[in-house]
Amino acid sequence: MVTADYTLYHGDCLEIIPTLGLANVVLISDPPYGIGVKTNYKSRKRGALAECNDFEPIIGDDKPFDPTPLLVFPVVVLFGANYYHDKLSGGSWHVWDKLDGLKSKRELGFNDNSDCEFIWSSEPGASRIYHHRWMGAMKGSENGQRRIHPTQKPVALMVQIINRHTVPGQIVIDPYMGSGSTGVACAETGRKFIGIEKNLDYFRMAKNRIEGAYLQPSLLDGFIE
Repeated sequence: MVTADYTLYHGDCLEIIPTLGLANVVLISDPPYGIGVKTNYKSRKRGALAECNDFEPIIGDDKPFDPTPLLVFPVVVLFGANYYHDKLSGGSWHVWDKLDGLKSKRELGFNDNSDCEFIWSSEPGASRIYHHRWMGAMKGSENGQRRIHPTQKPVALMVQIINRHTVPGQIVIDPYMGSGSTGVACAETGRKFIGIEKNLDYFRMAKNRIEGAYLQPSLLDGFIE
């Protein structure tokens, strides 16, 4: 699907990326970084949250992740980079504080999820902390909204990251689109978006979220039906 403000692909990002122009494009993504190889992640997730029971497996999460094909973009921002840090160099590291004032999972007597997530940026500079609560039912935003993806990120967090690493009107690409939170955040911040997702069900759900976000009245300018 192609509009004036966003382009969505259902397919393999490793096949699609070489066909795209790279100028002025910032990559922001939470890739399938092989956590299923290193931990019993899927079974713990399924046991920890009832809403996770219907999630489909994340394609590619059952093998180690290589970020090298993504590093061709001028600016790259990747979640979970601590799992493949040996394939990265330079840049800067940042932290997403998911507790935002809550006691840690360990203090509460269970430790299914990490208290924070690490983010790597290809841009050098000072490390930053992003505070946004996102611990099961205890969320700083999107309360009452059911998650549609096991590693779904809050739109409010993605807005913070997009505002830090891009400028209005710039193009953001997420080659592992998942739930589409990056695309929704692009709509809210006036950025153009390219999203790629291999899983058809997740692609359809992300497409619906992104379409709705770009159809908001304040963002209708330039929209192609």
